[in-house]
Amino acid sequence: MIETDVVVIGAGPVGLFQVFQLGLLGLRCEVIDVLPEAGGQCVALYPDKPIYDIPGVPVYTGRELAAQLLMQARPFLPVDPATGKAAHLHLGQQVLSLVQDEQAQAPHRFTLQTTAGQTFKARAVVISAGAGAFVPKALSLPGLPAEAPPPANVHHHLPVDGQCAPWAGQHVVVAGGGEEALQTVLDLAQAAEAVRPSHITLLHRRDQFQADAALEEPVRALIAQGRVELALGVPQGIELAWSDAGVNAPPALTAITLLGPDSQPRTLPLDHLLVRLGLSPKLGPLADWGLPLERKQIPVDTASYASPIDGIHAVGDINTYPGKKRLLLCGFHEATLAAHALLARLYPDAPQHLQYTTTSALLHQRLGVSH
Repeated sequence: MIETDVVVIGAGPVGLFQVFQLGLLGLRCEVIDVLPEAGGQCVALYPDKPIYDIPGVPVYTGRELAAQLLMQARPFLPVDPATGKAAHLHLGQQVLSLVQDEQAQAPHRFTLQTTAGQTFKARAVVISAGAGAFVPKALSLPGLPAEAPPPANVHHHLPVDGQCAPWAGQHVVVAGGGEEALQTVLDLAQAAEAVRPSHITLLHRRDQFQADAALEEPVRALIAQGRVELALGVPQGIELAWSDAGVNAPPALTAITLLGPDSQPRTLPLDHLLVRLGLSPKLGPLADWGLPLERKQIPVDTASYASPIDGIHAVGDINTYPGKKRLLLCGFHEATLAAHALLARLYPDAPQHLQYTTTSALLHQRLGVSH
């Protein structure tokens, strides 16, 4: 069990800036995100596309913006040298439940449970979940037993930088026909030999892609050179191999039966299936937390960005109020006011003087700045 002042749900740009603002004010926080990498939709949906409306920065890509925000928040999300991972940053897991303690005066009033089995106790919660939890779109695999665990060799995310690819020297099937799938094929084909698959197949229902020509052309060239196989068709069935580890052990997907454009079935053997059909935002368990919602958004008070439930604040695209604009700049402003409101709420006896990073010795100490 992890106890903290604030749990921030969502590690997108606004969530990362929320961590920075909370840390500046001396509040401890833990961050939870369903994606395997920090950065939210900026990294998941448009990592290489330019963003032009960040103050003082003429242009950033989504990945560059996330990296800079993560670096800014580093004093409060330090990297563990042993693991290379940021402490207090819990990725690849979704908050399943958020329960308010019946003892209203308890120091840690909220209990959160995640899909990874972690439990958090917090004095307050900030929801920075964007349009909801971004979950991968699944590929329909007819014949997969509903009661069985998902195949261990079916993946929806690429490894985060620094991790070893599980498919080195093996046959990888990449499912999809959009930019995400085509970029994945390029990345795999151009990877270093030590992590490169021995065989790459691009699986799509038809011989047309939904991607810019600048991305489609090099993939077509790889197909023409025989470095990538193009498999056309719709899955009609699967073949599974079960291990000897017991009934609860996940099976391995060994082949997919496809119905091709010629209406003829074919079997596509594989070692790994990498589904790259994009991400879809879903409210998921958030809808069951007892928060009043307006068109799938949380109404807030613009003085503090507090929700109707005392102790829960919402910032970024997940909230709504009169005049709301769904812009990153607005989310950064909301995170700043939410942090100051939380300090006043959690530590009402502490001085509430506004301090500036240019001159405050206390803020310099918290940031690790030396002179």
